[in-house]
Amino acid sequence: MSRSVFDPGYSELPATLPIFPLAGALLLPKGRLPLNIFEPRYLAMTRDALKGERLIGMVQPQESGGDADAPAVYRTGCVGRLVSFSETDDGRYLIALSGLTRFHIAEELPRDRPYRRITADWQPFRGDFDQAPAGLIDRPRLLAALKPFFERFGIAGDWKSLEGTHDERLVAVLAMACPFRPSEKQALLEAVDLAERARLLTALVEMAVLGGEQPDDAPRH
Repeated sequence: MSRSVFDPGYSELPATLPIFPLAGALLLPKGRLPLNIFEPRYLAMTRDALKGERLIGMVQPQESGGDADAPAVYRTGCVGRLVSFSETDDGRYLIALSGLTRFHIAEELPRDRPYRRITADWQPFRGDFDQAPAGLIDRPRLLAALKPFFERFGIAGDWKSLEGTHDERLVAVLAMACPFRPSEKQALLEAVDLAERARLLTALVEMAVLGGEQPDDAPRH
């Protein structure tokens, strides 16, 4: 998946970023995440993003809980550019984010808006802007593991489309779409590179089939 001419380059990334904590929602670089926005604070966040740089940082709350209104979140997230939106008659936004790059949360800013904002550390993930070469993943093993996984859990798969998808895009789509647990999705996000993410993805799929355990339901947004 090539980058859009509208995507910012590494040197154009902002110092601060709004974050959207959402358990089980995984956004990866070069992936696309649809979201249904209905809470007032995130409606405000979306409106501000549309008026500005159109960037939103997706993060997951930690399982430890904490304040329900501002739960502790994992340090690593992924920023997405808001590439499409529509309004509904009942006051919601239906948006799509295109994943750009991961970030570390350097610090959380004082709350002066309905939503949370952070200072982002982009440097560790500069490589997310590079196009990964083909041949870094064990593609036959991954696809072979997917077939019994999809059958066992009733997931419809477009095999012709999957087989023709570039390695990096294939791993991103599958990692985001498969109903893994939030902690497993976080591990996929934090994988050092494509090869490690593909190995982890394959292992999770194989373990789910061998263990016969139903993965968590996909998150509602």
